[in-house]
Amino acid sequence: MKDANMRIKVFSLIVLATLTVLNPVQADDTNGAVLAKIGATVANKHYGENAIVTGKVVEVSIRPKVVILNFEQPFPDAPFTGVIFNRSTNQFGDLSSLKGKNVEIKGAIKNYQNKPEMILTNANQLTISAPRPGIEGQTPGPVPKQP
Repeated sequence: MKDANMRIKVFSLIVLATLTVLNPVQADDTNGAVLAKIGATVANKHYGENAIVTGKVVEVSIRPKVVILNFEQPFPDAPFTGVIFNRSTNQFGDLSSLKGKNVEIKGAIKNYQNKPEMILTNANQLTISAPRPGIEGQTPGPVPKQP
């Protein structure tokens, strides 16, 4: 009886170890690694990459199943779009307040109908920011007046 119990325990440990090796728990792709920061106008050169995309939200389209954040230009000319499906919108607060704000969003850049987009599922993927000079593809903000 003891021998049979020992075999079951060893077999269970082998199965568990095999499953762990074959299907490891993976962290969110945007955690840990330092992500490149790019402007919305060059996101189309970075399909399949995880990055931080910066730009001005010029249009917020709130629809029954999705919220669309168009960067730099309104639809259909927006060079980049942030997409938040209705199952995630409660995490973001007042999304309409993002219109006119410079933001950074992080995640995977996907190709949707030959346009770059990023799907946002968590509020930590989005931060309001100021435009920063020197970021490739970022539309420069207004130059402050000198006194």
